[in-house]
Amino acid sequence: MSETVICEVRGAIAILTLSRPRQRNSINAEMCDALRAAIAVIEADRNIRIGILTGAGDVFCAGMDLKAFLDGEGDRILFGEGRFGGFVDAARSKPLIAAVNGPALAGGFELALACDLVVASETAFFGLPEPGVGIFACAGGPFRLARKIPPARAMELVLTGGRLSAKEALELGLVNRVVAAGQGLESAMELAGQILRNAPLAIAASLALTRAANAVAEAELWTLNDRLWNRVAGSEDAVEGPSAFAQKRPPEWSGR
Repeated sequence: MSETVICEVRGAIAILTLSRPRQRNSINAEMCDALRAAIAVIEADRNIRIGILTGAGDVFCAGMDLKAFLDGEGDRILFGEGRFGGFVDAARSKPLIAAVNGPALAGGFELALACDLVVASETAFFGLPEPGVGIFACAGGPFRLARKIPPARAMELVLTGGRLSAKEALELGLVNRVVAAGQGLESAMELAGQILRNAPLAIAASLALTRAANAVAEAELWTLNDRLWNRVAGSEDAVEGPSAFAQKRPPEWSGR
């Protein structure tokens, strides 16, 4: 397995650590493939009953690596099996907990939204800043966020690219627990332990039924998502935004 995703198994729990700390754990094609493979390992191993996703260092994930996007890796990162990161639309039968140890931005926030439970460090914060670089959150963020928090708050975050603190996320019901800095993984392990006390088949059935409540609507939303992405990703602004970001200058939008 690639060194970009570290998989550690502790009993029935698999801990997946996104490990590109110098790039703020942003996802390129290599990490995408590695994360997809790690999820497949969890699904295939009957001894693993639950997974935890976290980030190396003091960042959870900064989303898609925009330099990789400019280098032509975008389709592979965003639309391969499982979609973004090989993760956000992956077929899963086992619970996954996000242990958000720091900033979870753009696709990093969407990874957390794709998990079943979220434990956040008090230093964590969340946001979907993609429109600021000429694209939009196309890995489920807008519609999953709108289901989890009040619509007006979700709309503000999606349109402004604003941020939610861990405390605000807890108050809105977006995360399950907020813990002291450095305690996120430990708290996620504790939560996983509580789940493991229950019967495996009952947990799998409960997870499947809860997800089924949104499954039909999500299929239609992914279709709309892809149509909108094709329009936006082919625009001049979708090139200008990442270029300006990489060059550390303000973007000059054309609206074309």
